[in-house]
Amino acid sequence: MFGTVVVGVGIAGLARIRDLMNPMPSSPSEHLKLFGFVSRRSFGNINEAKQISLEDALRSKEIHAAFISTENRSHEETIRMFLEAGKHVLVEYPMALSAKAAHELWEMAEQKDKVLHVEHIELLTEEYKQLKKEVAGKDLVKGTLHFTGYVLDENKTGFPAFSGIARLTWLIDLFGDLTVTSATREKQKDKNYSRMTVHFQTANK
Repeated sequence: MFGTVVVGVGIAGLARIRDLMNPMPSSPSEHLKLFGFVSRRSFGNINEAKQISLEDALRSKEIHAAFISTENRSHEETIRMFLEAGKHVLVEYPMALSAKAAHELWEMAEQKDKVLHVEHIELLTEEYKQLKKEVAGKDLVKGTLHFTGYVLDENKTGFPAFSGIARLTWLIDLFGDLTVTSATREKQKDKNYSRMTVHFQTANK
């Protein structure tokens, strides 16, 4: 069995705990054993998974891999700690708030001979796979991707572009490299409202 720990218990972290506690029959998850979860908040147990300290997770010889599901800004530091401790790491997208930091983490994982895997779960959904089939072989002339959500704490999630970067990855995966041609941001603090509008161009304009 491959020992794991989940770091962070938001929506993604709770889903990880649920799936690790109840793996699909005959799936690779059956070979993973959840030793616990790490959180800044005090929970005790969640679905029979016990809360352990970050220090214990880093020190444990029974834990071989960490699933990081914390806010974007803390990804880089948490990845570094687990790689330094000789653990494999799976992290929710995005891995870091800069390309420079991401490259440093890849190099560190290589030096440590550990797997560093970034998972963009939306690219694995049936809805997305269907969308990819529908656009295959077609040229994009013009299109709009619009999505909404609540206003996020920039201290934890990073600049607003990072709140939407998972959706931008859809576009790159579907249509190839994109160039930013313009970007604007509108804020209305009194209404707790923020909007970012970005225009991209494909390689063939």
